[in-house]
Amino acid sequence: MTAHGIPQISRPDKVLFPDDGITKAELAGYYRTVARRMLPHLRDRPLMLERHPDGIGRQGFMQKDVPDHFPDWVHRAELPKEDGTVTYPVADDTATLVYLAGQACITPHRFLSRADRPHHPDRLVFDLDPPGDDFTPVREAALGMHGLLDELELTSLVMTTGSRGLHVVVALDRRDDFDDVREFARAVADALVARRPDRFTTEARKNARGDRLYLDVQRNAYAQTAATPYAVRARQGAPVAAPLAWEDVDDPALDARRWTLRDADALLDRDPWHDPPRPRSLGRARTLLDALTA
Repeated sequence: MTAHGIPQISRPDKVLFPDDGITKAELAGYYRTVARRMLPHLRDRPLMLERHPDGIGRQGFMQKDVPDHFPDWVHRAELPKEDGTVTYPVADDTATLVYLAGQACITPHRFLSRADRPHHPDRLVFDLDPPGDDFTPVREAALGMHGLLDELELTSLVMTTGSRGLHVVVALDRRDDFDDVREFARAVADALVARRPDRFTTEARKNARGDRLYLDVQRNAYAQTAATPYAVRARQGAPVAAPLAWEDVDDPALDARRWTLRDADALLDRDPWHDPPRPRSLGRARTLLDALTA
């Protein structure tokens, strides 16, 4: 640890993004810079770690269980699985974020629930990826989902994934379990498809989608994860999962990789999620959705 409680990084000059010359030290520095914005989206949440010890040009791996060599001060959450338990890491402070970067964790993927009630999500996510190279359908789907959720009296947030698409996020009060939340999300997605069956689909089979955008609700399940706001993705250019304002989605130039690791200062200059919505129950929204689809 340094005098400021930040861990030292081993092999800081190790290049993790070979096409961009981005080192482990630069990755750790980014996470230290954005920690104050990122940590509220991580606290108390189990994490899946996407690690690339040999850089993103080589095969990485996803890690659930905390390795034995992780220090005791890294928080943990032991949660059930079908044949036992998994001890997940939890990033509750800047030191942990920096330490994970030092372990070549490019992307911490977060649970949509917190460790104290892991089967009851406080986030609902619609995952919108383009069917091809054109990002226009993603923007259309996000704006359509935004309008529909407004009709259901659910305030929604939007973010780039840093990978291919956008996430539309709704804050929940944790009354419902994952099965009920996913069932609701699927009903909302079906309602949007009914409005634009030529553009959107909930068909899980790729060969049945044609050129329509898939409204994916499958992340809304126990132990499934989503990219954390401000997380770096393991892609050329080190793109970042960045919170957006809804007005940003109107911009035809928007794409999933608009922001990168080297835009940290610019990302912090804007704060589109500065006034987070109050977590909501789905009871009223279900009633409104039933009326809309009757």
